[in-house]
Formats: sequence, structure tokens, C-alpha cells
Amino acid sequence: MSRQARRTGCNPEEDRMLACVDVDYRPDVTVAACVLFRGWTDAKEAAHLVERGPVAAPYEPGQFYRRELPHLLRVLAGVQEPLEAIIVDGYVWLGADKPGLGAHLYEALCRAVPVIGVAKTPYVTTGPALPIVRGQSLRPLLITAIGMETATAAEHIRRMHGASRMPYLLTQVDRLSRAP
Repeated sequence: MSRQARRTGCNPEEDRMLACVDVDYRPDVTVAACVLFRGWTDAKEAAHLVERGPVAAPYEPGQFYRRELPHLLRVLAGVQEPLEAIIVDGYVWLGADKPGLGAHLYEALCRAVPVIGVAKTPYVTTGPALPIVRGQSLRPLLITAIGMETATAAEHIRRMHGASRMPYLLTQVDRLSRAP
């Protein structure tokens, strides 16, 4: 069993955290960031981690997870608290039974932590994504999930803090990964 799976044991008394993760690719380094928070409507992070690592593998269409997954696992390895869910910038599913980044992350964590994908643009074969609209935006976010019902995941993302299309803490993890 992985360290993450042990940290996310079945003790309902544990105070589980939520995590938003993102990765930024640069010519000389890849930066992975994680923002931790306690409740779906929280306006502030409880903590964050930033990990700098080697240059990412080249992008391969439909194989994005190969580029991003090692960096997400590296930053998540630094999380000491048990996790209730992880939110990724991207898709859990690329189509019916076609795993995306989120599904690969879920498997890499031994199916111990639900993963929610929040995508801003449709993928060619998006499949079971649930569109939600936040704030005044007319453009939906596309929600996919594994380890929890997609409708539940979509409601969590809809309730997250912020009046904009993107929840505030997702914007924060993006900024952290892009910071110099």
C-alpha cells in the first residue's frame, strides 16, 4: 500500500484535507504546486507546497498524464494530512472508458483518494463530463470524477469560493505553479 493510501485510512474521525494541484512546464524545470484547504467553500488555503523537478516529458496527444503525473505524485508525496479529494486541472476521463490524467492519478494513489477533473475546454471525445457554470461566465467548466459521483463532484466545484468562472483556490494553485 502506498504512503498516500495509508494516510487516507478509513478512520472517519480524521480531519481530511482537500487538495488542488497544478503543474507548470518551463524549459529548465517543471514546477508542481498543491493548495490544501479544509472545506469546499473555504476562501483561504490551509497550506501549500511547491516542488521543482526535472523537465517534463514531451507532450503526446491523448497521453498528457505521462507528462504531468510524475510531478503531481512528487508534490502530493509532501502532503502529511489525509486527503478527502484531489482536484486536477484537466480531465479524469477523456471519453467512455478512456482514462485521462485524473483516472491515472487515482490509480497511482491505489484508488484511495477521489479525483475531480476541472477542464476549461472540451476535449475531442470528452465523454461523461458534466458542464457547470459559475459566476457570470457563460462558458461552462467541464467536470469529471472518479471515486465519487460526477454530480457530487460538480456540486462541490460549483460551491467553491469565488465569484469567477474558476474557483479561487484553483486560481491560486495555478499562480503558485507559475511563480518564479
